[in-house]
Amino acid sequence: MTDWSKKKVVHGGGGKQQREKTKKKVLDFSASLNPLPPQVSWNCDQFFLEHYPDDNYTQLKETIANTFHRKSEEICVGNGSIELIRVFCDIVFQELETFYVESPTFGEYEYSANLNGAKKVGKIDEADVCFICNPNNPTGILRSRHEMLNLIEIIDSHKGIFCADEAFIELADPIQSLVNLPIDSVLVLRSLTKSFSVPGIRFGYGFGEPNFIEKMEAMRPPWSVNAYAEAFALQAFHRYQDLEQSRELIDRERVWLTDHLKALDLYVDPSSANFLLVQTKQKVDQLCKKLEKIDILVRDCSSFGLPSSIRIAVRTRDENRILLEALSACLR
Repeated sequence: MTDWSKKKVVHGGGGKQQREKTKKKVLDFSASLNPLPPQVSWNCDQFFLEHYPDDNYTQLKETIANTFHRKSEEICVGNGSIELIRVFCDIVFQELETFYVESPTFGEYEYSANLNGAKKVGKIDEADVCFICNPNNPTGILRSRHEMLNLIEIIDSHKGIFCADEAFIELADPIQSLVNLPIDSVLVLRSLTKSFSVPGIRFGYGFGEPNFIEKMEAMRPPWSVNAYAEAFALQAFHRYQDLEQSRELIDRERVWLTDHLKALDLYVDPSSANFLLVQTKQKVDQLCKKLEKIDILVRDCSSFGLPSSIRIAVRTRDENRILLEALSACLR
């Protein structure tokens, strides 16, 4: 039974709302996007706007299959990875009852599970369904593939289901991914829009066992990937290998930014991702408001249960300098 008592999850990425409110350019560190995405040359042919999309997304799935050396029938697509999380929960909690999530982590797992009346448990070996975000949001901690396989083994031991959300792994270390290891009890989720820095497109995709993917595709609303998103995705996957340059920039800037944040007497959690969890010595609501007044957005982590922390995206050197100067002034 659906539980309507839960409030929607708070997310970062408020740049559009801030710009509409102030009519000014906004520097948005609250959205964890690729600061140096591959350049994708694309257009959406007028023909495709005049016709419904292919709801089987045959060409799109074949392109993804070729990119990751998987089969088309092992691939699902959706309007962002969040839609796929909702669809996954709609399916698995028709029969299963309990789930495990880390704390802190991305709030949509628990929210979507709760909507389906599922019960949260404190240990993986007690859960029917396990959600792991790798690297984790908001901490940036990246589990090795070996660690992930150990967790899957625990779930497999009592015939549970494992959902691995790899939305940021392409900007961290894709060698640790599970995407090339087909395992019947595992759904692996990805988000093209984060790695290519186009969240407005809304495109997510996933990999799993063909019978389960068939259920995912049946539960997904028809035509949920629109013509613009499909046209962009088809071209983006042809530039997928260019993400290596993005990772090199992110690695370099993350180290530089971490060192300079520590110089401001802030604690920075070790991260392997394109964002940093920064602990302050005070509640951060006022700090976030001060930064917002000068058109800089950071992620208030109160909704993660971390009222003294902010999450900031790793951006370009010039943008990171602007943030550091603003933080230095606002923390005085």
